Amino acid sequence: MNTQEEQGLPLPARYWAIVVVALGVTLAVLDSAIANVALPTIARHLHASAASSIWVVNAYQLAVTISLLPLASLGDRIGYRRIYLGGMVLFTVASLGCALATSLPALALTRVVQGFGAAGIMSVNTALVRMIYPRAQLGRGVAINAMVVAISSAVGPTVASAVLSVASWPWLFAINVPIGIVALVLGIRALPANKRHDSPYDYASAVMNALVFGLLIFAVDGLGHGERSAYVAAELIAAVAIGYVFVRRQLTQPAPLLPVDLLRIPVFALSVGTSVCSFAAQMLAFVSLPFLLQNTLGLSQVQTGLLMTPWPLVIVAAAPISGVLSDRISAGLLGGIGLVALTCGLLLLATLGPHPQPLDIAWRMALCGAGFGIFQSPNNRTMLASAPRERSGGASGMLGTARLTGQTLGAALVALIFGVVPQNGPTVALYVSSGFSAVAAVVSMLRRAQRGVAAAH
Repeated sequence: MNTQEEQGLPLPARYWAIVVVALGVTLAVLDSAIANVALPTIARHLHASAASSIWVVNAYQLAVTISLLPLASLGDRIGYRRIYLGGMVLFTVASLGCALATSLPALALTRVVQGFGAAGIMSVNTALVRMIYPRAQLGRGVAINAMVVAISSAVGPTVASAVLSVASWPWLFAINVPIGIVALVLGIRALPANKRHDSPYDYASAVMNALVFGLLIFAVDGLGHGERSAYVAAELIAAVAIGYVFVRRQLTQPAPLLPVDLLRIPVFALSVGTSVCSFAAQMLAFVSLPFLLQNTLGLSQVQTGLLMTPWPLVIVAAAPISGVLSDRISAGLLGGIGLVALTCGLLLLATLGPHPQPLDIAWRMALCGAGFGIFQSPNNRTMLASAPRERSGGASGMLGTARLTGQTLGAALVALIFGVVPQNGPTVALYVSSGFSAVAAVVSMLRRAQRGVAAAH
């Protein structure tokens, strides 16, 4: 099909549009990373306990997770451009509210609003990439997106530390305002519009989606932090019961909010499974490695930060190369190779001796980063390309949901492992991480038999 939409935007309009998408993704990802670093400072200034200050992070994460799919589905109906720009407005205004907050409840509330804005940005960003780039170069556009996410995650702690060294914590949120305004002005001029479908929006499904994901997050978080088993069981039972009704309802919808119709496409379903397992593996490693390096090997915080840097740094280098290759090589094979490399890197980290040299740690981190970077772009490209163009919003939302599901699962598993085996928790977590990565590699390879399906769509 050689339509104008399949050809993407002409140059230089393509460059301006991808800059806008990159700016929005940077803000959404960076804001999550910098809040983690600033928590102790925020808790002290707002006279809040360390435990209650966690809601500064949780409120944002929860809002993003429960609203990704509803906003992606809405984007299919009213346009990805509108959802993206609306999310940017909400995020920018909420950032100002965060900077002006004088109490923890006020900050947590504005973080919820900010999370909804971030969800508007992240729910349709890859759908917009599909509109911006021609099909033959889609891998490059997806790789730029993956590279921006990796850079934002990597520099988040550094940016937070730099800002806090010269200014108070509200400036962490205030700096979003001018950047958001610039992105909004550019977005109005540069972002493309897409064809929309006029199916009625399923509000009941949106509410059920929020309840299912919200209850699951609370249950998994409670399981990891030793909450009473009766409460966790009740949350899980409620999530499963509502989830059953929710999925049954989606099966009757022509353009469902939870894209069960896309999950019937084998290559799409396999790509979702690969994404969940790989992000669970990455989060298991990211959360457990600082404990291994500091508590087990006796390294300082500064040394830990420096030795973990090769992972995201190599992703930045590997993602664009992998993106170009993904336009020519099967995602199943390319992703499988990357995930095998990630699995090997994780196993090598788990089997570090008691007195490793810095170089021993650094090259293992780099191997993990290279593996993850090689896998991510082809996987994301396949998820987008295997979905019908009019369902790009659903595919984009599912991509973000798979990532968040994997990350939430990984973080909760680390807490659970540390509770069960406190002495060797980091090492056990790395072995479990390598197991998830190995499963992801197998699932990715299964896509080789389905590689013709993506092209058919």
